[in-house]
Amino acid sequence: MIKRLVSAALCIAIIFSLVACGAAASNPATNAPTTAPAAQAAAATDAPTQKPAEAAPKEEAVKATLTIAIWDNLVNDLYQQLDIQSRFQKLYPNVDIEVEKIKNDSEYWDAMKIRASANELPDLMFNKTFTLAQFKDYLIDLGGTEASKNNNLASAYSVGGKVLGIPQTMTTEYVFYWQDMFDEAGVAVPTTWPAFLEATEKLQAHFEPENPDFMAIALGAKDEWPTYPFVEFMPALQNGDGFNWDSMAKLEEPFASGSNMNLTYNKIYELFSKPVFGRDPNGIGHDQAVALFAQKRAAIIVSGSWCLDTIQQGTDDVSTLKTFYLPVRDAESEPFRIIAQGDSFLGVTIHSQNQPIAVDFVEFYFSDAWYRDYINSIPDDGTVDEFAKAKTPALQIADDTEPKDKTLVMYDGGGDDFQSLVNETKFDYKKLGAEMFVDGFDLQKRFDDLNAAWKSARAKLGVK
Repeated sequence: MIKRLVSAALCIAIIFSLVACGAAASNPATNAPTTAPAAQAAAATDAPTQKPAEAAPKEEAVKATLTIAIWDNLVNDLYQQLDIQSRFQKLYPNVDIEVEKIKNDSEYWDAMKIRASANELPDLMFNKTFTLAQFKDYLIDLGGTEASKNNNLASAYSVGGKVLGIPQTMTTEYVFYWQDMFDEAGVAVPTTWPAFLEATEKLQAHFEPENPDFMAIALGAKDEWPTYPFVEFMPALQNGDGFNWDSMAKLEEPFASGSNMNLTYNKIYELFSKPVFGRDPNGIGHDQAVALFAQKRAAIIVSGSWCLDTIQQGTDDVSTLKTFYLPVRDAESEPFRIIAQGDSFLGVTIHSQNQPIAVDFVEFYFSDAWYRDYINSIPDDGTVDEFAKAKTPALQIADDTEPKDKTLVMYDGGGDDFQSLVNETKFDYKKLGAEMFVDGFDLQKRFDDLNAAWKSARAKLGVK
């Protein structure tokens, strides 16, 4: 059985809350360890990482415990159901896998920040696109591993020429909806932003009289992070630039009138200002929002493919559950763009006392000994061609019904300059999204304040 613990550092992180979830997370490079990362990474380079883990001999003499930190409940369940420890022990019979399950991603980043500065990171940790640059001084280069070479996305997300984490999934954002509710309200799947706004209003008008608590869109803004499909991804969808955050870092006033951020956030604010999110959008969190959607007390929820399992757990009938891609374009003559990104980047930390074994664990993780069964147990797409799988029917519908000329935008979470500016200005797009639901919120004033802070930070940090 997998051992599980709650890190003591998590308690410290909760008290001090030094890192915000999302783009407002602090850059741990300011607290870099005294041991040179290159020196510690070199130790891992000497490990036998060039052949797949399943081909490696059993290392019965090696006794150790590998710690891996996660925040996802589904991942934690699958590690137990698929027995990740027993599988890895076919290679290392006397190596235990200790999974540190942290409550949620917000507390996860808090804990990792605290532990990075204390030189106490776990052997293995997962990162997001926007945290790879932040933790770059604490992760070894996995570019020489077979796991990296066989991965479709690993090199595309390299930082400074180093593969600091290998993405286990490629996630795509969907609009989940109930077809029977659309049919009853006379709503067609929208293919433009104006049509999407109209559809939400039509759904609200149809179902609210019989259910005053009905919401056309279930969101869960109390948790702030569920606003990400809009406030994080829409800017890249609007201009087709997956490196939108890096482009933004080059601007003196990125929220000025006519800018991509100004245009996109005004579109989002128009939607968030409509009474289609229920009586109190900031009064419920994500879990409750998904539960309400699963019980058809909402017609739409916008989320990643990973949300499908949670929806299915909340209802006995998914026969009318379908998906489409969020239409950001203003007219059908414009490109129809969809967002995708590598996600859950598995990396080995420089604080690991068992780096060669941890590297072998990464090789094992992306081999047939583990990855095939794991990726087939979740809705997300895989990142290794050898283990490619078909989409589940509810997700495939989006590809079958949307415009055939759609353009894929590969999302990047922002490089060093952007993250430095975020730290200095405290720009947090997810928090900003939740604030848009607050009565009296002044978007233009926020633009003015952000422009002033951004300009000052660029000058202070010397960002060009």
